[in-house]
Amino acid sequence: MVVLEGITKTYRMGRVEVAALKGVTLRVEAGEMVAIMGPSGSGKSTLMNIVGCLDRPSSGSYRLDGREVASLSDNELAEMRNRKLGFVFQGFNLLHGATALTNVELPMLYGNGQDRRRRALQALERVGLAKRAGHHPAELSGGEQQRVAIARALVTRPAVLLADEPTGNLDTRTSEEIIALFQRLHREEGLTVVLVTHEPDIAACTGRTIHVRDGLIVSDERVAQPRQAGGAT
Repeated sequence: MVVLEGITKTYRMGRVEVAALKGVTLRVEAGEMVAIMGPSGSGKSTLMNIVGCLDRPSSGSYRLDGREVASLSDNELAEMRNRKLGFVFQGFNLLHGATALTNVELPMLYGNGQDRRRRALQALERVGLAKRAGHHPAELSGGEQQRVAIARALVTRPAVLLADEPTGNLDTRTSEEIIALFQRLHREEGLTVVLVTHEPDIAACTGRTIHVRDGLIVSDERVAQPRQAGGAT
């Protein structure tokens, strides 16, 4: 599903070049649930941005679902992001003046209105929030807001769900509920999940943990028996 070979990324800051990634090779198969860990400045966010087609590598090959990303135009890249990838962020990134339903509809803005609403309601039902569809973010708890963000990521039926510190703004109990939701989506629907986290107990809930340091993958470990997160899903 996700195949990176010899990926480098160099940023130029004035006359200084900063190597964020130094030749990363990584394969994530369809149906895996993977955690990426690393200290600040390790390159994990750059790696996530490249996997998410939000940034292009300086060199190397990246194939997403069999397509070479480097060969895509900007419009094709945007289409690939919309069709193949769903994004969940630490800060939820919801429109506060819109209802939960409208927030989930946003990725399908140019689609048929009736079908858009039906699919958005289905996505909210998948995350247990169908009854809160008419509420605004300010009327929802942090965990509920993150569920809305997950529903928004799921509504386009992506092949890969990318989550960047999805529990970073949540308390421990709510974090457990959100990770349990990711586990259920992965287990019952076969969704490929790649998440960035700095919390070992969150990484332990995935089937594989990848550690990044100084722009390189320094370890890639399989988890024989992932921890089952607690809380209702």
